Amino acid sequence: MFAPYKIATLIDAVAGHGLAADAVLAGTGLSLADVRDPHTLTSIRQYLAACDNVVRAGADLGAAYEVGARLHLSAYGMYGYALMCSPTMRDFFDFAVRYHPLATPVQQLGWRQEGDLAVWTFAETYGDLMSHDLRQFLLRQQMMMTSTHMRDVLGADTSPIRASFGLPDTGRTAADEAALGCPCLFAQPAHELHYPASVLDKAPELANRLTRAMLEDTCDRLVGEAKMTTGVAGDVYHLLMLSPNRFPSMPAVAQRLGMTERTLRRRLAETGHAYADIVDDVRRTLTLEYLTTTRISADDIAWKVGFSDSSNLRRAVKRWTGRTFAEVRRG
Repeated sequence: MFAPYKIATLIDAVAGHGLAADAVLAGTGLSLADVRDPHTLTSIRQYLAACDNVVRAGADLGAAYEVGARLHLSAYGMYGYALMCSPTMRDFFDFAVRYHPLATPVQQLGWRQEGDLAVWTFAETYGDLMSHDLRQFLLRQQMMMTSTHMRDVLGADTSPIRASFGLPDTGRTAADEAALGCPCLFAQPAHELHYPASVLDKAPELANRLTRAMLEDTCDRLVGEAKMTTGVAGDVYHLLMLSPNRFPSMPAVAQRLGMTERTLRRRLAETGHAYADIVDDVRRTLTLEYLTTTRISADDIAWKVGFSDSSNLRRAVKRWTGRTFAEVRRG
């Protein structure tokens, strides 16, 4: 379901390393004309295959940083524009994580505040599809993309304090530090980029609260589409959508998908999902659709999405949106 912007950027970046577009696209089922067509839809698996072709061709890990440096927020459509319009950087961090499924994600993005640090975290979700060299390539690419996005909204002089790699040192620490503009530590417990927590209270240069709110509605719809078409989480999402007012149990869903409950839980966890969160997301999607497109009463909506009463529904709307039931209905 993803526009081909990442594959197009990959092709352009490695052209300078002597790698032709046909070699990058081998085995993806895509042509260069497909990649140049903004209406083409691609998959995460196709992007992984293209990156793997680059790695197998012997491209230096510096190419990963070059790809990440080229992927500015302007390449990400509604998701990128909404990030640029974030009222504060704390909103930016929250939005980036919440809507990361729109960004052809090959890793799970997260963040936390830890004392005087704002920490981006990167968890691998497709480890079973990656070689060691591809993991090295994609992690550096993701770290550089995140660093690029921070510069896009705060200015070119914005750099992380440090980068932590949960991978062994490959003997190129100096090159990594030059690319990211900060000290790099290896063999760490997790993949992270650290920034001073003071950035959280800053406003992006293009901050616009109203525009961000409008774009968030579009991103909500797109995330719903992504979840309905992607992986085992998408399968679960689709099954829950079929009977929203009486959600089947996790064992029942697992049986429908031809696996045990334990296997379903493991496969969801591998992609950063939990059954309860998917149920909550289905309720959220349906509730907001009913609220904004119909005049159905709160009691009726509560019944349709499986809440025991309208009071619980109203509390959930406040938790999901930060606005009251009436405010969401008014738009």
